[in-house]
Amino acid sequence: MHDRGRLLERETELRAAEGALDRLRRQAATQGNGGGLLLLTGAAGLGKTSLLAAVRSMAMSRDCGVLSARGGEQERGVAFHVVRRLLQPALAALSEAERRELFGTWFDIVGPALGMPTTAGPAMPTTGGPGTGGAGQGAALPDPQAVRDGLDWVVTRLALGNAPVVLMVDDAHWADAESMAWLASFASKVEDLPLLMILAYRPDQLSGSEALRRTADRNGVRPLGLSALTPEAVAELLRGELGEDAETGFCRECWVVTGGNPYETVELTANVLDRGILPTEASSPLLHRLAAATRGSGLVARLQQLGPASVRLAWAVALLGAEATPHLAATIAGLGPAESADATDRLRAARVLTGSETLEFAHPLIATAVYRAIPAAMRVAMHGRAARMLLDAGHGADAAARHLLETHPEGDPAVVKQLREAAQVCLRAGAPDAARRCLDRALLEPPAPEVRAAVLYELGCSSLLHSPPVTVNHLRSALEQPDVTPPMREGIILRLAQVLAHTDQLAEAAETVAEEARRVVDPRARLRLRTWHFIWSAFRDDEPDSAARSRRLARIADRLSGRDLTERYILGVRAWDAMVRAEPSAVVLDFAERALRNGMSWTDPEWGFEVPALVALTYAQCDRPHRAEELFAQGIRDFEIAGWRGAHLAFGYALLGYVRYRRGRLTEAEDLVRAGLQVADRVGEGAPAQYNAVAILIEVLLAKGEVAKAQELAARYSFAEPFPRAMMVPPPQAVRGELRLAEGRITEAAADIAAVGRKLESRGMVNPALFPWLGLLARCRAEEAPDTARSLARRQVERAERVGTASHVGSALRVAASLAGGVESLRLLERAVRSLEQSPAAYEHARALVDHGSALRRAGRIREGAEQLYLGMDVAAQCGADALVDRARGELGGVGLRPRRLRSVTTVESLTRGEREAAELAARGDGNERIAEKLRLEEREVARLLSSVFRKVGSDRPGLRAALGESGR
Repeated sequence: MHDRGRLLERETELRAAEGALDRLRRQAATQGNGGGLLLLTGAAGLGKTSLLAAVRSMAMSRDCGVLSARGGEQERGVAFHVVRRLLQPALAALSEAERRELFGTWFDIVGPALGMPTTAGPAMPTTGGPGTGGAGQGAALPDPQAVRDGLDWVVTRLALGNAPVVLMVDDAHWADAESMAWLASFASKVEDLPLLMILAYRPDQLSGSEALRRTADRNGVRPLGLSALTPEAVAELLRGELGEDAETGFCRECWVVTGGNPYETVELTANVLDRGILPTEASSPLLHRLAAATRGSGLVARLQQLGPASVRLAWAVALLGAEATPHLAATIAGLGPAESADATDRLRAARVLTGSETLEFAHPLIATAVYRAIPAAMRVAMHGRAARMLLDAGHGADAAARHLLETHPEGDPAVVKQLREAAQVCLRAGAPDAARRCLDRALLEPPAPEVRAAVLYELGCSSLLHSPPVTVNHLRSALEQPDVTPPMREGIILRLAQVLAHTDQLAEAAETVAEEARRVVDPRARLRLRTWHFIWSAFRDDEPDSAARSRRLARIADRLSGRDLTERYILGVRAWDAMVRAEPSAVVLDFAERALRNGMSWTDPEWGFEVPALVALTYAQCDRPHRAEELFAQGIRDFEIAGWRGAHLAFGYALLGYVRYRRGRLTEAEDLVRAGLQVADRVGEGAPAQYNAVAILIEVLLAKGEVAKAQELAARYSFAEPFPRAMMVPPPQAVRGELRLAEGRITEAAADIAAVGRKLESRGMVNPALFPWLGLLARCRAEEAPDTARSLARRQVERAERVGTASHVGSALRVAASLAGGVESLRLLERAVRSLEQSPAAYEHARALVDHGSALRRAGRIREGAEQLYLGMDVAAQCGADALVDRARGELGGVGLRPRRLRSVTTVESLTRGEREAAELAARGDGNERIAEKLRLEEREVARLLSSVFRKVGSDRPGLRAALGESGR
C-alpha cells in the first residue's frame, strides 16, 4: 500500500479511489463490469500527480491493469498524443498478428491515430483533377466519429481481455483536442465495462471541459477538488523534513508564503535544507525570497545560476516536451556529450530535471516557466532546428509539424511540402482540425504560385467538417489563382459543388458545375461535369426547367454504353429520373441494371454515395426491394469499412429502413431507422440526415398505428419549417402532412400535402411511388368535396397504371375504393387485392385485405369477408402493424367470429414446399394457369401461394428469378 503519510489531507480522495477500485475488482470478477469515472481537480501544485501515483500503487496491488498517460503543454496541438501514450505500451507488448486480431476491421481506421502503419492508401494526393490521381482521388478518409468509435472498440477489447483495468490521465487539461473528445465520449460507456477512468486536471484550463462536464453530470459524477494544505499539514510536512524542533512561527510563515500549495511547500523545504537555514521564527523573513525562487522569474533566475549550458539544455527540454531524449535535447541546445551530461547532472541536482531515456521537468510549473523564459527569437530558431532534427531522424513530417507551426514564414518550399505531408497524416488519422492548422500555416509561408491552388484546395477539404462556409471560401480562392491547370480546376469545381450541395445550396451547386461544363473543351471532362449537374439537379426541389433537363439527360443516356463510372452514373441518374417521371418500370429497371453492370462504389471519393442511393431507391420503388436492400447493405458495409460514420451512415441505415417499411417489415424498419437517427444525432441538430431519419420513422410509426409516439418524435426534433430544400424520400413536409392527417388536423394536413404536390408536379415527378400525394389529398377532401376527392384518386390510379408496378397500382386502387361506394368500392378493392398479392408490399396488401374483408362483411358476404379479414390479420401481424391487426380482429368480432391464432413472422428462408415449387415455376416464366395445372391446384390457390412468395422474397414476378437466386446462395 502506498505510504499515505506523504499525502497529507488527502484521505477523502484516497478513500474514494480505494472504494472505486474495490468495486471495480469485485464486480469485474462476477458481472464483467464495475467501471466508473473519477475526476480529480485542483490548481497547479496541489498534488494531483502524487495522488495518481498512490492510486496507481493501489490498483497494481489489486492486480488491476493500468493504462496511463499525461497531457503535455507543448503537445496540445498533436492529434491523439494522449491516446497514443495510453495505448502504445499495451500494443507494443502484442505481436503484429495479435494487434490485428485485437483491432479487427478497425485496424485501417484507428491505426493511423495510434501512429501505426496500415494498408490504407494516401489521404489526399496533390490536386490534379479526376482521372489524373488528383482531386478527390485516393483512399476514403475516416471521419473523427469513426476513429472515436474504433478507439471505443480497441479499449473495450483491452479492458475485457485484461480486466480489471484502470485508465489514468494526468494533466488532462493539456490533452490534445482529439484525445479529449474521445475521453469525454468514452467516459459515458465505462460503467458497463471492467474499467475505471480517472482524469486529473486543472479545472480552469480543461480543454473540452463542457463535453467532460456533461459526461460527468450524466454519470452523476462529482469531481473531487483538491484543496491547499492547512497550516497544520504544512507544519507536519516541515517537521518531517526539518526536524520536530521547527518553530511554529516559522511553519506558519511557510504556509503564508506558499499558500498551502504542496509543491511549493516541498520546494521551499528543500531550499531551506540546501542553504542550511534554521527553522526558527527569526529565519522567517528569508522565506519570501526562497519561495520566489520556486516559481516564475525567481525560478528562471535560479536556473541561470547553473550556467549557460544548463539554461540551453533546459530550454531544449521545455521546447521538445515528450520528445526530449538526451541526444536530441543536447543537439538542439548545441552541446557536446560531456557538456550535456554535466548540464543534465546540475539540473537534476537542482530538482529541475528528472528521467533518463526521456528528460522531464520535475513539475509542469517548471516546464511552463522555462519555456516562457526562452527569448522569442531564440524560441523560433530552436523550433526550426527541432523540426529539422526530427525529420533527419526519420520521425516524419507530422512529428516536425508542431515545431514548424511555431516558426516564422520564410517562403520555404520545403516547409510547405512538410506541412502538406503532415496534414495528410492528420487526415488519415481522422484529425481534420490538426490538418487544417498545418495547411493554414503552409498558406502563410507562402507556397509558390504553382502550388498555392493545391494548398487552398487541401485546406478547403480539411475545413469541411469544421466549417463548410470556410471550405467554400478556400475553394473559390483556389479557382482565382493564376495558371490553374484544367484537371486541377475541374477537381476544385467538383468539390465546391459538393460542399454547396451538402449545405443545402443545391441550386448553386448545380449551376456551378453546369457553368463549368459550358466552358471546358475536353469532352470527357464536360461529361463528368454534366453528370454532376444532373445529380445535383435531381435533388433540387426548385429546378426552373426540369422537363428540359430531363430531355437532355435522356438524349445523353441513350447514347451511352456504361463503359466507365461517368457513363454508369449518368445511367443511374437516368433510371431515377425515369422512375419519378412515371415511365414504365421495365424501362426504369433497364437503366438501373445498366448502371450497375460493373458495379458502383459507395465510398468513391470522387463520385460519392448519392447515385448508388438513388439507384437503390429506384429498385425499391419498382417492386424490387430485395435488390435495394442488397445495395444499401453494401453501402453500409462500405461506409463502416471506410470509417464514414457520420451523415453517410445515417442515410444508409434510414433508407434501408425505408425499404423495409415499403416492404411491410415494420419492426425491422423501425430498428434500422432508429439506428440511422442515432448516428444522425451525432452529426448535428437540424442536419438533412436527421430530418430524413425522423421523416421515415414517423411514417413507420404511423403504419404501426403508434400516432402518439410519432407526435412525440416530431415534437422532440422540432419537425417543422424550415425543412431542407433538398429533395428527400419521403419529403419531410409531406410526412408532416400524413401525421396531421392521422391526428385529424385535416386542413393543415391538406396544406402540407398540396404544397409538396405542387413542387412535385412542377418538376414532372408524377410517379405516386415517390409520394402518393394525390391519394392523401383525396382523403383530406373526401368530406368537403367528394367529387374532387374521387377525381384526385382516379388520377393517382391512372399514373400508377402507367408505371405498372403492382404495389403502387394496388395502393392507388385501395384509396380510390375508400372514396367510392357500393359495388364500385368492392370492385376496386378486389382489383387492389389482386394487384397487391403480386407485389412484395406486405403492409399495403394487408390494408387492402382488411378493407376488402370489411366491405364484404358490410355487403352481407360474411364468409368471403371473414376469409379476407383472417388473411389480412395474418399479414398485418407479420408486418408488425398492430393497429391494423386490432381493426381486423374487431371486424371479425363484430360478426361473432373468433380470430384464429396468428402465424409467426415469415422470412425468405421460410418458403414452404408448395410456395417454393410455385415460385420456381413462376421464375421460369409459367403463368398461374400453367402452374395450377402442374401442381394440380386451383388457380386462386396458386395466386395465394405466389403472393406469400413475393412478400417473403421481396420482389415482384419479373424479379423473382434473381431474388430466388440470391436467397438460395
